[in-house]
Amino acid sequence: MNAQTAQVDDLRLIALPSAVNCTEMFVRFALTEWSLTSLIDEASNLAAQFVTAAVDSADSDKPGFITVRLRLSGESLIIEVEDEQGTEAPALSPNLADGRCGSTTLQSGGTLVWCELQLPGGVSATSVPLPRRSPKRSAPPEHPAEETAEIDPEVIQRLLSGLSKADPKH
Repeated sequence: MNAQTAQVDDLRLIALPSAVNCTEMFVRFALTEWSLTSLIDEASNLAAQFVTAAVDSADSDKPGFITVRLRLSGESLIIEVEDEQGTEAPALSPNLADGRCGSTTLQSGGTLVWCELQLPGGVSATSVPLPRRSPKRSAPPEHPAEETAEIDPEVIQRLLSGLSKADPKH
């Protein structure tokens, strides 16, 4: 993990069960934007496992924040989940991502779990294209046919006479 980070994207969530689904959507969206669709299933599965562990260990009465971070560095995609309330780094299965995972307790408090996935053959962090946003041209709003309101002089006269007879105290 000593290569320079070329791209990063992160999402901060409250450690509640809904964070797991949000994490999966975030990972799928980011990797699609980075044109790394071949990593979507494995990366979203790993990130969801990390977030599930953080949610399960969170105090349900006072849940803290967790940050899900995706980094492109060298020939790797690094998935990180930082749990601000975590007191002890969770034990990780050695089978995760061929053992290229780790966890640590942070000096500032909390825990960080991470996993490194190899980018597809021939791809490096610097060759992954940044997402391109193009201006979206919306269709002009349809204006309804202008309605010409016919003013009924009799109605106006009744309104005016009613207003002139109105009690000024009300």
